Amino acid sequence: MSYVVMLNERRAASRPLTIAHRAGHELGLLPRAEAVGVDLVETDVWLHRGRLEVRHLKTAGPLPVLWDRWKLAPAWKPRLELAELLGAVRDETTLLLDLKGRDPRLPDILLETLGRHGGVERHVVCSRTWAFLDTLRRAPGVSTIYSIGNRRQLQALWPRLGRLEQPAVSIHQRLLDPATVAAFQARSTSIITWPVNDDRCRDELVSWGVDGIISDDLDLLGRVVRGTG
Repeated sequence: MSYVVMLNERRAASRPLTIAHRAGHELGLLPRAEAVGVDLVETDVWLHRGRLEVRHLKTAGPLPVLWDRWKLAPAWKPRLELAELLGAVRDETTLLLDLKGRDPRLPDILLETLGRHGGVERHVVCSRTWAFLDTLRRAPGVSTIYSIGNRRQLQALWPRLGRLEQPAVSIHQRLLDPATVAAFQARSTSIITWPVNDDRCRDELVSWGVDGIISDDLDLLGRVVRGTG
Protein backbone atom coordinates (compact mmCIF):
# COMPACT_ATOMS: atom_id res chain seq x y z
CA MET A 1 0.00 0.00 0.00
CA SER A 2 1.43 3.41 -0.95
CA TYR A 3 2.02 6.06 1.68
CA VAL A 4 -0.59 8.38 0.15
CA VAL A 5 -3.31 5.71 0.13
CA MET A 6 -2.49 4.74 3.71
CA LEU A 7 -2.54 8.39 4.80
CA ASN A 8 -5.91 9.05 3.18
CA GLU A 9 -7.43 5.97 4.82
CA ARG A 10 -6.28 7.09 8.27
CA ARG A 11 -7.56 10.61 7.70
CA ALA A 12 -10.94 9.16 6.76
CA ALA A 13 -10.86 7.16 9.99
CA SER A 14 -9.99 10.32 11.96
CA ARG A 15 -6.85 8.87 13.48
CA PRO A 16 -3.14 9.45 12.89
CA LEU A 17 -0.77 7.03 11.22
CA THR A 18 1.02 4.84 13.75
CA ILE A 19 4.72 4.11 13.27
CA ALA A 20 6.65 1.73 15.54
CA HIS A 21 10.07 3.27 16.08
CA ARG A 22 13.02 0.88 15.54
CA ALA A 23 10.73 -2.16 15.70
CA GLY A 24 12.35 -3.48 12.55
CA HIS A 25 15.81 -3.71 14.12
CA GLU A 26 15.15 -7.06 15.80
CA LEU A 27 13.31 -10.01 14.30
CA GLY A 28 12.12 -10.86 17.81
CA LEU A 29 10.37 -7.48 18.21
CA LEU A 30 8.86 -7.34 14.72
CA PRO A 31 5.96 -9.79 15.40
CA ARG A 32 4.77 -7.76 18.38
CA ALA A 33 4.62 -4.57 16.32
CA GLU A 34 2.77 -6.43 13.59
CA ALA A 35 0.33 -7.89 16.13
CA VAL A 36 -0.45 -4.39 17.44
CA GLY A 37 -1.50 -3.45 13.90
CA VAL A 38 0.69 -0.39 13.41
CA ASP A 39 0.66 1.21 9.99
CA LEU A 40 4.44 1.34 9.58
CA VAL A 41 7.41 -0.40 11.19
CA GLU A 42 10.45 1.89 11.24
CA THR A 43 14.00 0.66 10.79
CA ASP A 44 17.39 2.27 10.09
CA VAL A 45 19.24 1.09 6.98
CA TRP A 46 23.01 1.47 6.50
CA LEU A 47 25.18 0.52 3.53
CA HIS A 48 28.27 -1.15 4.97
CA ARG A 49 30.81 -3.00 2.85
CA GLY A 50 28.30 -3.45 0.07
CA ARG A 51 25.54 -4.83 2.31
CA LEU A 52 22.37 -3.13 3.51
CA GLU A 53 22.41 -3.57 7.27
CA VAL A 54 19.48 -2.92 9.60
CA ARG A 55 20.66 -1.39 12.89
CA HIS A 56 20.51 1.76 14.97
CA LEU A 57 24.10 1.61 16.18
CA LYS A 58 26.87 3.26 14.16
CA THR A 59 30.22 1.86 13.11
CA ALA A 60 33.41 3.34 14.57
CA GLY A 61 35.78 3.24 11.62
CA PRO A 62 38.51 0.63 12.13
CA LEU A 63 37.50 -0.02 15.75
CA PRO A 64 35.63 -3.33 16.28
CA VAL A 65 32.63 -1.72 18.03
CA LEU A 66 29.22 -0.32 17.24
CA TRP A 67 28.07 2.69 19.25
CA ASP A 68 25.32 5.19 19.95
CA ARG A 69 25.70 7.79 22.70
CA TRP A 70 26.49 5.73 25.81
CA LYS A 71 25.86 2.32 24.26
CA LEU A 72 28.57 0.04 22.87
CA ALA A 73 28.26 -3.35 21.16
CA PRO A 74 30.77 -5.70 19.55
CA ALA A 75 31.01 -5.22 15.79
CA TRP A 76 32.02 -8.80 15.01
CA LYS A 77 28.64 -10.33 15.82
CA PRO A 78 26.31 -11.13 12.87
CA ARG A 79 24.19 -8.14 11.82
CA LEU A 80 20.65 -8.22 10.51
CA GLU A 81 20.51 -7.39 6.79
CA LEU A 82 17.61 -5.70 5.03
CA ALA A 83 17.03 -8.69 2.75
CA GLU A 84 16.49 -10.90 5.80
CA LEU A 85 14.07 -8.42 7.34
CA LEU A 86 12.12 -8.12 4.09
CA GLY A 87 11.82 -11.87 3.99
CA ALA A 88 10.47 -11.96 7.56
CA VAL A 89 7.74 -9.30 7.44
CA ARG A 90 4.13 -10.22 6.84
CA ASP A 91 2.65 -9.47 3.42
CA GLU A 92 0.52 -6.69 4.92
CA THR A 93 3.41 -5.06 6.81
CA THR A 94 4.83 -1.79 5.50
CA LEU A 95 8.32 -0.71 6.53
CA LEU A 96 9.48 2.86 6.98
CA LEU A 97 13.10 2.60 5.85
CA ASP A 98 15.21 5.40 7.35
CA LEU A 99 18.33 5.63 5.17
CA LYS A 100 21.50 6.49 7.06
CA GLY A 101 24.98 7.63 6.06
CA ARG A 102 25.98 9.34 2.82
CA ASP A 103 27.19 6.59 0.49
CA PRO A 104 25.75 7.56 -2.94
CA ARG A 105 25.41 3.88 -3.90
CA LEU A 106 22.74 3.28 -1.26
CA PRO A 107 19.64 4.29 -3.31
CA ASP A 108 20.46 2.00 -6.25
CA ILE A 109 21.27 -0.96 -4.00
CA LEU A 110 18.05 -0.31 -2.06
CA LEU A 111 15.95 -0.31 -5.24
CA GLU A 112 17.53 -3.57 -6.37
CA THR A 113 16.92 -5.18 -2.97
CA LEU A 114 13.31 -4.03 -2.76
CA GLY A 115 12.73 -5.23 -6.31
CA ARG A 116 13.70 -8.75 -5.24
CA HIS A 117 11.32 -8.65 -2.26
CA GLY A 118 7.92 -7.52 -3.42
CA GLY A 119 8.71 -4.25 -5.19
CA VAL A 120 9.40 -0.64 -4.25
CA GLU A 121 5.71 0.28 -3.95
CA ARG A 122 5.28 -1.85 -0.84
CA HIS A 123 7.42 0.23 1.54
CA VAL A 124 8.17 3.87 2.38
CA VAL A 125 11.58 5.58 2.49
CA CYS A 126 12.73 8.53 4.61
CA SER A 127 16.12 10.12 5.27
CA ARG A 128 17.89 13.19 6.56
CA THR A 129 20.26 12.74 3.60
CA TRP A 130 17.95 14.36 1.08
CA ALA A 131 20.18 13.48 -1.87
CA PHE A 132 19.08 9.86 -1.39
CA LEU A 133 15.43 10.89 -1.68
CA ASP A 134 16.05 13.11 -4.71
CA THR A 135 17.51 10.06 -6.46
CA LEU A 136 14.73 7.71 -5.36
CA ARG A 137 11.94 10.07 -6.43
CA ARG A 138 13.03 9.50 -10.03
CA ALA A 139 12.12 5.81 -9.69
CA PRO A 140 8.41 5.05 -10.25
CA GLY A 141 6.37 3.92 -7.28
CA VAL A 142 8.68 5.07 -4.48
CA SER A 143 7.09 6.89 -1.52
CA THR A 144 9.57 9.31 0.07
CA ILE A 145 9.47 11.37 3.27
CA TYR A 146 11.98 14.15 3.96
CA SER A 147 13.30 13.86 7.51
CA ILE A 148 14.07 16.98 9.58
CA GLY A 149 16.08 16.86 12.79
CA ASN A 150 17.10 20.48 13.40
CA ARG A 151 16.09 24.06 12.60
CA ARG A 152 18.69 24.43 9.87
CA GLN A 153 17.11 21.55 7.97
CA LEU A 154 13.64 22.93 8.62
CA GLN A 155 14.56 26.27 7.04
CA ALA A 156 16.25 24.54 4.11
CA LEU A 157 13.17 22.47 3.32
CA TRP A 158 10.63 25.26 2.84
CA PRO A 159 11.82 26.23 -0.69
CA ARG A 160 11.76 22.57 -1.76
CA LEU A 161 8.14 21.87 -0.86
CA GLY A 162 6.68 23.72 -3.81
CA ARG A 163 8.67 21.53 -6.20
CA LEU A 164 7.51 18.25 -4.66
CA GLU A 165 4.42 16.30 -5.64
CA GLN A 166 2.52 15.17 -2.53
CA PRO A 167 5.29 16.29 -0.12
CA ALA A 168 5.71 14.58 3.25
CA VAL A 169 8.00 15.26 6.20
CA SER A 170 9.16 13.40 9.27
CA ILE A 171 10.15 15.98 11.86
CA HIS A 172 11.32 15.98 15.47
CA GLN A 173 8.45 17.07 17.69
CA ARG A 174 10.54 19.76 19.41
CA LEU A 175 10.52 21.67 16.10
CA LEU A 176 6.72 21.75 15.88
CA ASP A 177 4.16 24.23 17.14
CA PRO A 178 0.69 25.11 15.83
CA ALA A 179 2.07 27.76 13.44
CA THR A 180 4.65 25.41 11.93
CA VAL A 181 2.07 22.66 11.46
CA ALA A 182 -0.26 25.19 9.79
CA ALA A 183 2.59 26.30 7.49
CA PHE A 184 3.12 22.71 6.35
CA GLN A 185 -0.61 22.24 5.84
CA ALA A 186 -0.74 25.40 3.73
CA ARG A 187 1.82 23.71 1.47
CA SER A 188 -0.25 20.48 1.31
CA THR A 189 2.49 18.63 3.20
CA SER A 190 1.73 15.61 5.38
CA ILE A 191 3.53 15.52 8.74
CA ILE A 192 4.74 12.63 10.86
CA THR A 193 6.69 13.33 14.02
CA TRP A 194 8.89 11.69 16.65
CA PRO A 195 9.40 10.85 19.47
CA VAL A 196 5.85 10.58 20.82
CA ASN A 197 6.02 8.41 23.93
CA ASP A 198 3.24 9.65 26.19
CA ASP A 199 -0.46 10.34 25.77
CA ARG A 200 -0.24 14.05 26.58
CA CYS A 201 2.34 14.65 23.85
CA ARG A 202 0.31 12.57 21.40
CA ASP A 203 -2.92 14.43 22.11
CA GLU A 204 -1.29 17.83 21.76
CA LEU A 205 0.39 17.01 18.43
CA VAL A 206 -2.76 15.44 17.01
CA SER A 207 -4.77 18.49 18.07
CA TRP A 208 -2.37 20.64 16.04
CA GLY A 209 -3.02 18.51 12.96
CA VAL A 210 -0.05 16.14 12.54
CA ASP A 211 -0.81 13.14 10.35
CA GLY A 212 1.30 10.48 12.05
CA ILE A 213 3.18 9.67 15.24
CA ILE A 214 6.40 7.71 15.66
CA SER A 215 6.69 6.03 19.04
CA ASP A 216 8.81 3.53 20.96
CA ASP A 217 5.72 2.64 23.02
CA LEU A 218 3.79 -0.15 21.31
CA ASP A 219 1.05 0.02 23.95
CA LEU A 220 0.46 3.69 23.12
CA LEU A 221 0.34 2.91 19.41
CA GLY A 222 -2.05 0.03 20.08
CA ARG A 223 -4.46 2.36 21.84
CA VAL A 224 -4.46 4.66 18.81
CA VAL A 225 -5.05 1.75 16.42
CA ARG A 226 -7.97 0.51 18.53
CA GLY A 227 -9.42 3.99 18.90
CA THR A 228 -9.03 3.94 22.68
CA GLY A 229 -6.26 6.54 22.87
